[in-house]
Amino acid sequence: MKTILHTSDTRGHANHGWLNSFHSFSFANYYNPQRMNFGALRVLNDDTVAGGRGFGKHPHNNMEIVSIPLEGDLQHMDDLGNSTVIKEGDVQVMSAGTGIAHSEYNKNKEREVKFLQIWIIPNKENVTPRYDQISTSDIKTKNSFYQILSPNPNEQGVWVHQEAWFHLGEFDADTDTSYTLKKEDNGIYLFVLEGNATVGEFSLSRRDALGIWEIADIEISVSGQTKILIMEVPMSL
Repeated sequence: MKTILHTSDTRGHANHGWLNSFHSFSFANYYNPQRMNFGALRVLNDDTVAGGRGFGKHPHNNMEIVSIPLEGDLQHMDDLGNSTVIKEGDVQVMSAGTGIAHSEYNKNKEREVKFLQIWIIPNKENVTPRYDQISTSDIKTKNSFYQILSPNPNEQGVWVHQEAWFHLGEFDADTDTSYTLKKEDNGIYLFVLEGNATVGEFSLSRRDALGIWEIADIEISVSGQTKILIMEVPMSL
């Protein structure tokens, strides 16, 4: 087993006033050659956007882009003709492929919106751009991980052009759980959204992350109300 610990206070940080963003990997003006990616996981941004503000129309290509709202309402518009709002409990995905342009704004003027922006390096380039979103209300479970992303359009959650699986878990205090990797040679990037978790010798708190690879499964213990995102991705590209 190999591991890498990224505590919350070691992330890159950019506060633009309207946008307060923490970067787990090199992004924009934050550059750390030791933190370019975790396998196919290229970007994990923890963003807070002020009321009524947001990202103007901008392009992407050849990247799988996943947004997971944590609080508030995020207005999305793109040149595929989509105009949607995503909120806590939703998961959004874009396969940028040959090119897509979109904007993201906080729909509310009186409250912040908080969301995770995640980029996955695809295993297939120049695909037809695609947009999708789901609500997890019907698939959410308590005290166990539930799948929100996979490589297969027929599986639970959204899908991407990569051998990647994402799972969310919301746990009560003093719960033991586990995760078994879907594919040999993948690794997992475990991100504690809220609460505390112990994985082996590592004690993790809010917004800490632990990368683990060369292992088939892991055991996790939580000591309080805890929410965890597990991102399983290929380690070799």
